[in-house]
Amino acid sequence: MSDDIIDLRRRTILSAGALVLGFTMLPRRALAEFNGMGVPPIANKDLAGSLQRTPMLDAWIKIAPDGKVTVFTGKVELGTGVRTALLQVAAEQLDVAPAAVNFITGDTSLTPNEGFTAGSHTMADSGTALLNAAAQVRALVVQGAAAQFKLAPETLKTSNGKVTAPDGRSMHYGEAVRGVDLHRSAQVKSPLKNVKDYTLIGHSLPRVDIPAKLTGGAAYVQDMRPPGMVHARVVRPPAYGAKLLSADTAAVARMPGVLKVHVDGNYLAVIAGGEWQAIQAMRALSASAKWQRGPALPSPDNIHATLRALPSQDIVIDDRHGAGVKPVLTLKRRYTKQYVLHGSIGPSCSVALLEQGAMTVWTHTQGVYPLRGALAEMLSMKMDDVRCIHTESAGCYGQNGADDVAADAALLARVMPDRPVRVQLMRDQENQWEPYAPAMSTQLAASLDASGKICDWQYELWSGSHNERPGNAGKLIPAQLLAKAFIPSPSQPMPMPEGGGDRNAIPLYTLPQAKIINHFLPVTPLRSSAMRSLGAHINIFAIEGMMDELATAAHADPVEFRLRHLDDPRARDVIERAAKQFGWNQRQRRRDHGFGFAFGQYKNIMAYVALAVEIRVERSTGAVHIVRVTAAVDCGQGVNPDGIRNQIEGGILQSSSWTLYEQLHFTPEGITSVDWASYPIMRYSNVPDKIDVILIDRPGAPLLGVAEAAQAPMAGALGNALADATGKRWFDLPLAGPHLKS
Repeated sequence: MSDDIIDLRRRTILSAGALVLGFTMLPRRALAEFNGMGVPPIANKDLAGSLQRTPMLDAWIKIAPDGKVTVFTGKVELGTGVRTALLQVAAEQLDVAPAAVNFITGDTSLTPNEGFTAGSHTMADSGTALLNAAAQVRALVVQGAAAQFKLAPETLKTSNGKVTAPDGRSMHYGEAVRGVDLHRSAQVKSPLKNVKDYTLIGHSLPRVDIPAKLTGGAAYVQDMRPPGMVHARVVRPPAYGAKLLSADTAAVARMPGVLKVHVDGNYLAVIAGGEWQAIQAMRALSASAKWQRGPALPSPDNIHATLRALPSQDIVIDDRHGAGVKPVLTLKRRYTKQYVLHGSIGPSCSVALLEQGAMTVWTHTQGVYPLRGALAEMLSMKMDDVRCIHTESAGCYGQNGADDVAADAALLARVMPDRPVRVQLMRDQENQWEPYAPAMSTQLAASLDASGKICDWQYELWSGSHNERPGNAGKLIPAQLLAKAFIPSPSQPMPMPEGGGDRNAIPLYTLPQAKIINHFLPVTPLRSSAMRSLGAHINIFAIEGMMDELATAAHADPVEFRLRHLDDPRARDVIERAAKQFGWNQRQRRRDHGFGFAFGQYKNIMAYVALAVEIRVERSTGAVHIVRVTAAVDCGQGVNPDGIRNQIEGGILQSSSWTLYEQLHFTPEGITSVDWASYPIMRYSNVPDKIDVILIDRPGAPLLGVAEAAQAPMAGALGNALADATGKRWFDLPLAGPHLKS
């Protein structure tokens, strides 16, 4: 066999009569997250949240005679609990019982286009829009009832979907809106309920998505079994750029249960009547396939030097020049982060059906509308003939294989019309082909003046794209493998204040003089895209590590040093609350124990989080044990306190895994992290002994996204605690490993 040949042998649709809420919510500041993704243009920038893009109330709310309530949102449930929180917001302002609301998410035939559910924008933008839209609809309902009762609107009350007059007469909302025209633009000001009267917002309503998941019910796209469904499996190339030379398709086609073997360029797949039959056929097809090698990957040992040497677009994101003060000390540091897997526990899955010329795809994508556009292009179909329906799976928290497997399902449904086709990736396929969180390299020089304050800050970062979501068909791996291959659209940096690799690269601290440069890398050797917090993970790790080092140089306590450089009262509040609850000033030195503190406001526009941690390092093994974590959180008006705690706790655990353990392994020949044995994640035995979350609620304040707010501060706190425990600072993620043994 020649050297360049690789042998791989080894929902229910709406019923008649309903109150229908739909909302398209992306305010001006969300543009950076979703630019170029086909969201509607801004129609009225003065409206609240995503009402800016879909201002007509009848696009959001329709009330039918029976008074039933259906809420539509283009946002989707990814395990964060937003389905429940948005339901609370709608039900609160409408005065409707949550159980009476039929809530439909992410369906291109039913819900408005909200782009992606990403960037902690759902509550900040969708929640805000829904809060105002629902309040305005409730007011119109009351006006309609008042006209029929011949009473003044202010004399009427609403409760449980009914309007009641002082004399006891009542009518449900379906009756009340007779003669009311909802085809009108939303108003800039809304008749919101007094926050003191809230009975749902600010209370921990049980999550509506949990029961089926807990009991093993049909909760995920993997659980779908529509009548006549067939199973498919794909064969991915062994590495980037590999070309198919041959495969024994005839032998595979004769295997039991096989309905079709599909080959199109470098794209290989099998369709069978049963799932195990499809897996067996896939394995046989994979074993027979011979490939020409693609280009080699760089050496993992030199990946950061490789990245820094690549052509870059150099973007200055902050450049301030205050009064010149002579520095008495300057520290220079370099930080690195490895490629990281999403590591979704359930491999990505999708079901598709081509019927009467229309394609329907059930998918756990984070953006049904952008995916629909990419699929329509790939299939050469009209946009209106493709429907994407969000169906939950085991989580995306960024872009994993969900969009790719949806493309697989659509391609294979096209060759097997009138039969639902289910495709699920295998673990190695998910790991080898998903878009990873990018490896990054940063460098920071910071100076102190004679008074012990920061007088200069110089920061640079090198990163590939954190946003390769489907904007065109070429972003989908199956489309790239076809004989007539689709080419990905060029990578683009994500502008601030959202940012991509440079997310949270601008410190919230007061800095009289600073320059921050994003060296954006349009082309990098490994496929990459969004992972929760994007570049904030390493940027705040670097910022907060330097803050601790500067505090030591200034002979100051780390918490006091941060407060010395903060003017934002809400930032100061979370820091002071976290430190007090943790007992920061009472911490006692113990052998092999370390304490760390960190702070961040996600994107400098979302939730504030301050964290204090205590760890223990086992010197004989280098193992890191997290003893306790205390977090203080300010996300404005809290909608579901238990849901907020869920997200902060989850972010702490996820970041602990990234920061201490996770690193994609690869060689010049390809990706080697193909299973859980070859990709390290945090185990149950490594979970913190105790996590306390303090919520600083601000009733009536804007809703601030919280789902990605804890990940970056946790990285900073762990780095600082490890330095405190070992007496040595570590700059390269992941932090845990044999190098900690002593």
